[in-house]
Amino acid sequence: MSLQDDVNAVKRCLDDLVRTVGQLERGLAREQARQEPQKPAAAPARPEALTAVPDAPYDASLWRGADDEGIGHHGRRAP
Repeated sequence: MSLQDDVNAVKRCLDDLVRTVGQLERGLAREQARQEPQKPAAAPARPEALTAVPDAPYDASLWRGADDEGIGHHGRRAP
């Protein structure tokens, strides 16, 4: 096969590839147009009034007997 034959074969393959990609793009566009657009989810309702959180420290008795997740038992040191 000559160089010119190889070049012509590559051109034909590229033309086929471009044509096939175009068909795929058109088919995808038709499929997307056929599907109903997704409706956005309703936004969560906003509370009517905001609750103020005080800056004062919490009572330590609230945490008596509780472990801190990821830290370990209260009063113990990590190894």
